[in-house]
Amino acid sequence: MAKNYYEILGVPKGASADEIKKAFRVLAHKYHPDKKTGDAEKFKELNEAYSVLSNEKKRAEYDSYGRVFNEAGGNGSQQGGFQGGAGFEGFDFSGFQNGNFQGFDFGDIFGDIFGGATHGGGRPRGRDISIDIEILFADSVFGTERKILFKKTAVCLTCSGSGAKAGSEMIICTTCNGKGQVHETKRSFMGSFSSVKTCSVCRGSGKMPKDKCQTCHGHGVHERQEEISVAIPAGMNDGEMIRMTGGGEAVAGGTSGDLYIKVHIKPHPDFKKEGANLVTDMKVKLTDAILGAEYKLKTLDGDLAVVIPEGVTFGEILQVKGKGVVLGKGKRGDLLIKVRIQLPTKLSKESKKIVEELREKGV
Repeated sequence: MAKNYYEILGVPKGASADEIKKAFRVLAHKYHPDKKTGDAEKFKELNEAYSVLSNEKKRAEYDSYGRVFNEAGGNGSQQGGFQGGAGFEGFDFSGFQNGNFQGFDFGDIFGDIFGGATHGGGRPRGRDISIDIEILFADSVFGTERKILFKKTAVCLTCSGSGAKAGSEMIICTTCNGKGQVHETKRSFMGSFSSVKTCSVCRGSGKMPKDKCQTCHGHGVHERQEEISVAIPAGMNDGEMIRMTGGGEAVAGGTSGDLYIKVHIKPHPDFKKEGANLVTDMKVKLTDAILGAEYKLKTLDGDLAVVIPEGVTFGEILQVKGKGVVLGKGKRGDLLIKVRIQLPTKLSKESKKIVEELREKGV
């Protein structure tokens, strides 16, 4: 049974050349063997369909007879598969060599597979940066603001990124002749590939400064130290990241990358966090546990008087509301105090006698 090439590409029979090209581009991205969603057989089928429908003569034959006649006089539409290059088994480049893909930019389809730069005049993006900082435990509870000094590629402060010396006039870019774009043609064993890229000299504007900025030498960006203020929100946990959009490295004519700050929290000797609550241990003497007492606890908020209730048991938790992690808008978690009763290791004769009397009474 003859294959329905229109159905394979998901386009109607009356689809325009642009619609066919767009459909092939989307499906080629999806089913290329080098991608996670790849399917070599499906990819080969797509190539076969496009090699016919993208060629005016072959498409006319296919629409009239349901098949394509090759130059040798036989019938059939499938071309010999290309056998060179990893990841392209089953892909037919013969149609490309015969002119069937005329005007079609393969870089536009396979740019992300080859890891190429942005096509079609898209703005470049600077690299992301990741740095590590350490904060005190109390800062993770209440929140704080830190100033960080680090080196990165940043927008030139002298020329504000223009690359021009102060007062310099702008002239037509000599690299792209004022067009803002340059054509590149690369030859390979697969044929010639042509692409259009944004001019790296004028960054797409078509103009360049007559006199370059002496600080960045006309690049608009350069490596320098930069100090930034980082707001550390309350409740941060060890190892969490803060993302600062646009805080990464700058690139001429494009957008800056992002800055990722990994926060490390210095452990506290007495406190730890459990969600929005702070947890600590309190050692209580046996007699105070039996009779009750008042203890002074040094907290992150200062000294706190803690009432030990009469008959408290080992491991019992005393809850102090509103002394935990800051949650914002006047809300805080709680302070949880775990009672650790200290048993005496040695007793005097008199103390031992008292304990024995208590035991006789069933206490």
